[in-house]
Amino acid sequence: MRVMILSVTAGFGHHATAKAVADMLREKGATVDTVDVYAYLSKIVKETIDKGYLFTSKHTQELYRLVYLLAENRGTGYFANPISIINIVNALGASKFARIVNDFAPDAIVCTHVFAAQLVNDLKKRGLLTAPTIGIITDYTLHPYWEDVPQIEYIVTGSELLTHRAIKKGIDVSRILPLGIPIHPKFCQPISQEDARTRLGIDLNRPTILMMGGSMGYSNNKKLIRQLNLCGIPFQLLVVCGNNKKQYDEMLQLKEKLDGPCILHPYGFVNNVEEMMSASDCIITKPGGLTVSEALAKNLPMILVNPIPGHEERNVEFLMNNGMACLVTKTFPVDEAVYHLFKSPHRLRTVRETMSAIAHPNATERLCDFILNELSPNHTKE
Repeated sequence: MRVMILSVTAGFGHHATAKAVADMLREKGATVDTVDVYAYLSKIVKETIDKGYLFTSKHTQELYRLVYLLAENRGTGYFANPISIINIVNALGASKFARIVNDFAPDAIVCTHVFAAQLVNDLKKRGLLTAPTIGIITDYTLHPYWEDVPQIEYIVTGSELLTHRAIKKGIDVSRILPLGIPIHPKFCQPISQEDARTRLGIDLNRPTILMMGGSMGYSNNKKLIRQLNLCGIPFQLLVVCGNNKKQYDEMLQLKEKLDGPCILHPYGFVNNVEEMMSASDCIITKPGGLTVSEALAKNLPMILVNPIPGHEERNVEFLMNNGMACLVTKTFPVDEAVYHLFKSPHRLRTVRETMSAIAHPNATERLCDFILNELSPNHTKE
């Protein structure tokens, strides 16, 4: 079976989901081609979307929140105007992109970003594409515009608990696949806390916190760590800085100066986040859809910080309203959040039980099986 996966550069999650699905489909024998849509249609637009998303979500958050809210409440009608750059590029590049897709001749298409889904929706309306298509929503909400792509046969959501919202948005229940957000299968592999800590070379018995700032370096880790140091509970802190070398160097310097209950272990870019999650008692993180899904798969309680306006704020609402996380605010600092969590073993157990009930650790495999079994050209519907 031939599957084409379409993604868009805007943060890390869409590409990570695309890679997780592509890797497993290949393992199961499919031929897969993954395409960054605007890398083909317009590199200028690709850079604009990526850098514009980074800039507005970090430096003009109130504007970003307002735009997201308007789009969320009013749908595409609010922004559907003839000068929309996305609409123009999609219209101008439609025939070119249809040729790219048809040259590959996919039996199925997967879209991990709504912009890609909008393009496919338009091509299918014009009769330029016929392959069955699945869209994947990579947060615990219904992003704006997913209700306006009726040609996309199926839409994957993060949870059954989002089905009611999807129906209210006008999406027919027969199109909704509440399989969970696809993540790398390594997050489904069980590792005991003791084994994980042994592999990392850290204290086997000391309470352990993992801190991650997301792929874009939003978190002020120094401030958070200084606050954490006030909690009065001895613990070890694993801080993942990713490719942010400046932040990593700051963490190394802070490690030498830190005086208090915290033992600091800084890391740069790592490939073993699943081990770090298994070693930890909780995670302090931005509420990105992929990180949240990985933590859910690892049954790791979350303390949320610095949500990006819009979709990450919706993730916060979903997690908090379902008893799976707490949010750090100006009046509820991170040291209090950690203190509350570690001083209440009953709450920790309850959080983990709730996470187990709601998580979909096998989302990637379930989605790939659906694609191969239900969308295969050899499949006969009853």
